[in-house]
Amino acid sequence: MHRRLLFALLGLAASAAPVLAQEGPQPRLPTEPLAIVTREGTRHDFTVEMALTPDQQTVGLMFRPEVKPDEGMLFDWGRARESTMWMRNTIASLDMLFIAEGGRIHRIAERTVPQSLATVESRGPVRATLELAAGTAERLGLRVGDRVESSIFGNLTAR
Repeated sequence: MHRRLLFALLGLAASAAPVLAQEGPQPRLPTEPLAIVTREGTRHDFTVEMALTPDQQTVGLMFRPEVKPDEGMLFDWGRARESTMWMRNTIASLDMLFIAEGGRIHRIAERTVPQSLATVESRGPVRATLELAAGTAERLGLRVGDRVESSIFGNLTAR
């Protein structure tokens, strides 16, 4: 058990190494449209940066002073897996939406704590994690089970 924990911590430290050298936000990543459709059928459109590579995903929204109300960042894990996020060097509070393989919201973590090293977990396998400005989930009435439309799920309909 101790050996597994040690290897996990060493792996985490190695994956964070590029972040330690990071002195500011990463350049804006390529964007795509994304929509969240509530159970009532209300559609909320966003423009999201696509964090696709491990380096992009490690830095994420660190050092960004704000996230606009209709923007965010989508972390595409490529396949369903557990997602564990943290707020290290992230100065803006965020809502994190953990999205299952089929595009349904699996879990919502609201108003995460800036600069926190505490992990925010998906609590089950997810295909992607969407970070939005803190308070967005409450403001829009988003709930577990709402549908996310994105190119990664192959279900994006025209705006």
